[in-house]
Amino acid sequence: MSFRGYARKVRDPREPYRRRVAALRSCVQLYRPLGFFVTLDYLETVAGRYRRDERALLRALRAVEASRELWQAELRVYTAARRAAKRRGERRPPPGAADPNRPDRWYGAVRQAALHAVRYHHTRRGMPPADSADPVVRDAERCVIACLESDGRMTPGMRALLAACRAEFGLRMRRTARVDPAAYAEARQILTVLRHVEVAADAVDDGPFRIPRPPRGRGA
Repeated sequence: MSFRGYARKVRDPREPYRRRVAALRSCVQLYRPLGFFVTLDYLETVAGRYRRDERALLRALRAVEASRELWQAELRVYTAARRAAKRRGERRPPPGAADPNRPDRWYGAVRQAALHAVRYHHTRRGMPPADSADPVVRDAERCVIACLESDGRMTPGMRALLAACRAEFGLRMRRTARVDPAAYAEARQILTVLRHVEVAADAVDDGPFRIPRPPRGRGA
């Protein structure tokens, strides 16, 4: 089923409530820029306890829809720009260019959501491990702490350390992909949280996320 199809189920008061909650989770399966569980947790933060409260459920849906619409608008701009570049003979995007085909940020509140993701990974998943003897893991931990303490506004020195850590864990992922599943999984998890740190550091201040009001005749 499509995103819009699941969204209709969320709004349908004839559906059993647990199915409406399940439909919201299916929406998030299709649009999860922070990762599935982090996106759900962020929605609960901005919308309320949607598993029990219908108003919160509808707010959570509107939040997902609003962010997704902003992402799709950027995707349309990107697609048009790539078509124009290909006509000029530029077959591939320049190295390091952002690709919104794989959204890694919450459109509408980039820094706020990235910081939420960093905090979620650090406090609930223990990433990066705070007690690691690995000096690069300890450097990654320093980057995470600096990000959280500064609300993402990191110094040039910490940004350089962050870039070095990201490069090292990317290399570790490539080295361990076929030979050491545990090492690969840890490197991948740390790289995920460092990417959220980077997004928070690079984000333009866009303020707290505001959930659009419902159109007349629709849910609260």
